[in-house]
Amino acid sequence: MDLQEKARRKLQEKLSGPQQAAGIDCNELLGRLNRLSKVQTIKDIPQLTTALFPGTHCPLMGAAMIAGGIKDCLLIIVGTDECSYYTKSLTLSDHYGGINGRCVSVVLNSHDVTFGSVESTHKAFKEIVAEYRPKCVMLVTTCVIEVIGDDYDAIAEELTKQYSIPVMAVHTEHFKCEDHFPGFERAITAWQSIMQPQECDGSVNVLGQRFGDFADTELYALLTKSGVKIGVQLPSGCTSDDIRRAPAAKINIVVNDIALPLAQAMQEQYNIPYVYFNRFAAPEKILQACQHLFAYLALPLPAEVSAKFDECKALEQETMPVVQGVPYIFGNTQYDCFELNNYLCRLGLVPQLIQSNKLRQEHFEDIKGILATTDPYVCKAANIAPLQYVYDVLHPWIYIGHEFGERLRRKGIAQLHSDPAGKMLGFECNTFLLKILQQAVADAKVFRKEAGL
Repeated sequence: MDLQEKARRKLQEKLSGPQQAAGIDCNELLGRLNRLSKVQTIKDIPQLTTALFPGTHCPLMGAAMIAGGIKDCLLIIVGTDECSYYTKSLTLSDHYGGINGRCVSVVLNSHDVTFGSVESTHKAFKEIVAEYRPKCVMLVTTCVIEVIGDDYDAIAEELTKQYSIPVMAVHTEHFKCEDHFPGFERAITAWQSIMQPQECDGSVNVLGQRFGDFADTELYALLTKSGVKIGVQLPSGCTSDDIRRAPAAKINIVVNDIALPLAQAMQEQYNIPYVYFNRFAAPEKILQACQHLFAYLALPLPAEVSAKFDECKALEQETMPVVQGVPYIFGNTQYDCFELNNYLCRLGLVPQLIQSNKLRQEHFEDIKGILATTDPYVCKAANIAPLQYVYDVLHPWIYIGHEFGERLRRKGIAQLHSDPAGKMLGFECNTFLLKILQQAVADAKVFRKEAGL
């Protein structure tokens, strides 16, 4: 046995844990959950457990990630030591400029918490301006600020007037949220405040691009070949000046749910329509988004759109016999949860458990499609630890999302990672998905044999 194999087996043993933890009953865990058919609101989707790795990142993380994508934005976190340390540890990368970069903290003490943080924040901001000379500031509150009730919208307005730089307050209290996504939404929407009316230049803005470079996507290639000018890419590598000029666009392309509130606000204020063009799984959804986009642009639909659609449908027909009846558990992906699961059901796969922290009215059409074939369990995401006991009851072939791959393999389960799709837009999202599905099924057959299943 070589050293690599020894290391792999040692890691397997470490990650697998006990076959059954004291007090954990697999069937009892599932008995706590609702079936998808019983879900009407997000409150109908429970946590799998109240312990054993529950919860998600807080909205503060979402706001920090948005600020990181805007080159000249200074991020100021106002809160206790815990929040400021957590955020600074996330932002020490070169993406933020390292230790001397674009993330600073206003750390509150017991006096501030008891009597208010306004004075300390003003004092700290004076020092920050002198040291960093920021062009714009995202002033992010934390849970303790929201509990004591200091008015940071008013503070941001005062600081904007006093220093003649835009200061945007973003509220990131976690006790009102299910996960960190409200932090994304609030942070990106806050930038509307610095936008200024512009003459239309026929460009398109790309709103919500979080990963990768839009220039590397299939959608970018389609647009540029048609002579379309690309405007601001928010929050992917733009500047505050780019954002000010964003109302010059003819149309906004929303490539992630986090940007929907901003697109809707820009439509209301500047009469700029938007097209929802997420990382769709179904080729029909991608085709429809392309048709809507080019119709708004008053341009003919490129011939290669139909060609790419046909290629996806051909690969789909090749994939369906491979995946028929394959059971899986859905965790988290770069795709929309319910749109993806509806498409997987159409292919013939069988969801046993779907994890989601989001539920909008628009999701119910896809939920209807899922329920036409099966009625899976549902729970909130991020309860990875107790899932190992659920596997022993449901015996899925595939886990879709983030997990410990070696632990899954030990239980005869293949892991499907979709992270590369976060950098894609267009039919490439479907092609990538179908190919990794085929590979996951092939892996699952091997792993199940290894596990004696």
